[in-house]
Amino acid sequence: MVNEVKSPPARQPEGLGGYQQMRRLVLAVLIAVLFAALLFGQSTFPPGTPVHESIEMFGVLLIFLGIVGRLWATLYIGGRKSSEVVTGGPYSITRNPLYVFSTVAAAGVGAQIGSFTGIVLFAALCAGAFHIVILREEKYLKQVLGAPYEAYLARVPRFFPKLSLYQEGDTGSFKPRLLLNTLLDGLVFLVALPAFELIDGAQQSGMLPVWFTLP
Repeated sequence: MVNEVKSPPARQPEGLGGYQQMRRLVLAVLIAVLFAALLFGQSTFPPGTPVHESIEMFGVLLIFLGIVGRLWATLYIGGRKSSEVVTGGPYSITRNPLYVFSTVAAAGVGAQIGSFTGIVLFAALCAGAFHIVILREEKYLKQVLGAPYEAYLARVPRFFPKLSLYQEGDTGSFKPRLLLNTLLDGLVFLVALPAFELIDGAQQSGMLPVWFTLP
């Protein structure tokens, strides 16, 4: 009797859970590092001046826009990212709206030092870090979703939204738990508001030294 030799099962690609954890880790580490660096930095526009306060308020608007945008994206993706190609709502104008809106919120965090440079610096570093995660996600989704995803790649930009492509689309089944998780993740950005006020106060009182300034 000849024993049948069975070939080993095909290796399945790693799920998106690992990439989502990486996204959270990248964002947390990035904000922590920048926050630590800016403990000793200050805007060239002193706290209390119109320019400083205007930049901070603009940053608050960016943070809330980022949080609302992330919730909007979650309404559409809702756990479907690895099972079907989602092309409606924010996913019709950019392939990675969660990363786009996270970058917007990060720019708002940078604005809390009252500096134009802070806005650009936080946004650029956040977008650059997410770019690495996006490339790995795309490789995985090409394997899982095949030709429909390839067509989506060819039609919709990777990051910067193209508003002319907007389509309402279908949100699928609503998952309150995922929406809540996204909201809780987004609220981390709001920590910047009291944190930078404390830093401003400590620098003005001389408790923290100022090693550099940003315009």
